[in-house]
Amino acid sequence: MSNGAIILLMTACFLGFGYMGVPVAFALMAGVLAACALTPISMQSMVGQMFHGIDSEILLAVPFFLLVGELMTSADVTNRMIRLAQTMVGHLRGGLAQVVTLFSMFFAGISGSSTADVAVLSRTVAVEMTREGYDRAFTAALIACASTMANLIPPSIMAVVYGATGNVSIGGLFLAGIVPGVLVGIGLMIYSHFFGPAGIQKARASLCDFADAARGAALPLMIPVIIMGGILTGWFTPTEAGMVAAVYILLVLVPLLARGHIPSLPRDFVYTGLLYSIPLALVAAASAFGWMLAYLRGPDIVAGWIEMVAGHDGRIIMLLLVLLFIIIGDFMDAVPAIIIFMPIVIKLNELGNIKPLHMGVVLITTLVFGLITPPYGLSLLVASKFIGVPFTRAMYASLPIYVVFFVTIAFTVLFPDIVLYLPKLLLPESVGCFKSPTGAGYICPP
Repeated sequence: MSNGAIILLMTACFLGFGYMGVPVAFALMAGVLAACALTPISMQSMVGQMFHGIDSEILLAVPFFLLVGELMTSADVTNRMIRLAQTMVGHLRGGLAQVVTLFSMFFAGISGSSTADVAVLSRTVAVEMTREGYDRAFTAALIACASTMANLIPPSIMAVVYGATGNVSIGGLFLAGIVPGVLVGIGLMIYSHFFGPAGIQKARASLCDFADAARGAALPLMIPVIIMGGILTGWFTPTEAGMVAAVYILLVLVPLLARGHIPSLPRDFVYTGLLYSIPLALVAAASAFGWMLAYLRGPDIVAGWIEMVAGHDGRIIMLLLVLLFIIIGDFMDAVPAIIIFMPIVIKLNELGNIKPLHMGVVLITTLVFGLITPPYGLSLLVASKFIGVPFTRAMYASLPIYVVFFVTIAFTVLFPDIVLYLPKLLLPESVGCFKSPTGAGYICPP
């Protein structure tokens, strides 16, 4: 059997078992084992590849960021950031909708998890929105769309996985994700102001109220400063940054702001372990699937197809990959998608002479869109369940908001100089710059 036929068989097994309700990790391994039966690769070596896929120190950043988000959520420290957002934008048209977006931007700099963002907003601001007469379908759609910023604004779990798998600077991905993350936030605020429900008009908060709210939220908002400041100064790696942020919450925030939560800390650790087991199993299975795909020369086959259409034009290659990943994100979680298709992405970077960092932020932005698109739409599904509205109603309410994501993805593809400005300024080596032989500054290739 030819390599192309085996790849199609792997894909068919994965999709077939997936639609039958088999967990994604097991569906992936079913495709791998089917390929093993038709190649000289032994099943034992594939089991070894699964362990090799998760044997990465960089991936340890994921459980620490999950722990940070869980501690902030369960200890109710996030209410201080919600109050700050209310004093800043609560007086605008659709005030609570604006609060949802602004708070998501704040919380995105802490958790890196869209699910944690949805959980916080669904049990806090969503309740107030229902009382003020907001349509629950709109509320679910807005919360789901706003939660996607957690995977763009640093620290991002998707960026950690992409950087660890593709050997791309995680700090650079963090910085590059700020532009699309802010664009999504601004787009959602503009949409809520002009096209969303009006809500109840509130008075503008006084300067004293804002100062009081800012003082109350100062300690939680130090977490993004600790994470990004430590990474940019070189004091610690992304994994160590997550660890330091967790220690900061345990030793500073919880004792000072939520002392009554201390007896519940063991539950937070256990729950974080359960949360981490899901992406960890996916990483293991996807690593084996991606290795088998590379062994069968899948990247060369796909690159050949794309080269026939796009030649060596980097922008056309990137747009074709965006279309591919929009479809992939509709059916698959971002973590296995990144790992499985990374060999193909690396090959296409070489074909189109594309900066790996630019490709990374474009694909992460595209996969983020998959969190709100059916049939997968994890964030939209979780938000609709938490708020108690049918998934179909939440989906229809989110359709107009898709425009915000299309514009953001297009901007990220077409204006790399703006997207990569912060990485080039603060981490020039992440975009391929190297130190000048004279010792003064960096030299950056065009």
